[in-house]
Amino acid sequence: MNQTDNKPFAYKTSSELKRARFIFWIFKYPGIANALQQLLKIALKLNLPVGFILKKTVYGHFVGGGSIEKSNDVIERMAVYGVQSILDYSVEGGKDEKGFRHALIETRRTIYNASENQNIPFAVFKPSALTYEWVLKQENKPELDRETRAFEKRMCMLFKLAHDQHVPLLVDAEDVAFQDIIDHIVEKGMRIFNKAEPIVYQTLQMYRTDRLDYLKRLIQDAEKGNYSLGIKLVRGAYLEKEREIAAAQGQQSPVYPDKEGTDNAYNDALRLCMQHFDRVAVFNGTHNKQSCDLLKQLMKEKGLDNTDKNVYFAQLYGMSDDLSFNLASESYNVAKYLPYGPVKQVMPYLMRRAEENSAVEDQADNEYKEITNELKRRKQGNHGNKQ
Repeated sequence: MNQTDNKPFAYKTSSELKRARFIFWIFKYPGIANALQQLLKIALKLNLPVGFILKKTVYGHFVGGGSIEKSNDVIERMAVYGVQSILDYSVEGGKDEKGFRHALIETRRTIYNASENQNIPFAVFKPSALTYEWVLKQENKPELDRETRAFEKRMCMLFKLAHDQHVPLLVDAEDVAFQDIIDHIVEKGMRIFNKAEPIVYQTLQMYRTDRLDYLKRLIQDAEKGNYSLGIKLVRGAYLEKEREIAAAQGQQSPVYPDKEGTDNAYNDALRLCMQHFDRVAVFNGTHNKQSCDLLKQLMKEKGLDNTDKNVYFAQLYGMSDDLSFNLASESYNVAKYLPYGPVKQVMPYLMRRAEENSAVEDQADNEYKEITNELKRRKQGNHGNKQ
């Protein structure tokens, strides 16, 4: 790590920061952001050539590149400052057998790549890229059993490869309607492949009101089965969607009604994981500084070194650089989720980034202010000659 210049935006050029400032300025105004999203959806549906514009704006800011190889430059630039990367093939929702095979092959590539690159501590995949939506929902169809077995086989192939390559594998969480079958398969995977070390990581979206109790059950099962738990905690990615679906079906919302409920559940989950640290490896996936400070405090109370391999802090690439790089400067394990993939195929991911930044109070405004302050520092000559 370059100890002489480890400020949060040191790896970014001034032109990249100006692009980021423009993007977060848009996100500050949900009306503008939503209108641009709708225009973009229409343009993509009509196959208009918008790829160049996207690469110069949101795609260029939030995505590492079109492939693993094209993401290497970003990986190396962040690694100089002690921030690692997790390559995320951000293609959402499988469409057919060809698409499932492609997602499987690409995820296998990320596992092999992680095994060869010390700057990539984890691999990750989205289960929805590996099967049909109706399989995830477990809808009653004649071929459900066969396709469910095929889905489980694909996931277990990835678990085994990760185990053989000693690469921890994060299984992303999905919609509530999809999650039950994923939970079932991931739990089986942890029992089989987490005997010697945490390899398979389950992701818990803590905006769900049932996840804290679920975590308690996982810990009990791990203790009974004598295996390690890999737990990735996030607040959640489908908030408004889950509320709308529940309302349309006349059901109680599966998520907390306010941010305070989610924050409390998240922090309680951190405390629970650290209480059982002999059994649980913690992946703290959040942009919330208070939760990061809490985990730092819990580690200190446990007498853990900042570099303990079973505790990771993680943020999304393109967001919260101040948090990520400051944690890294204190020698904590820090990684950025680094999406990659073709422009059109990662658009659902980018749309969600736009929606979250527009919806979460103060998120876009804080990013905008941090970037603006950094550009001012550079203009005043206090940050070298980054161009």
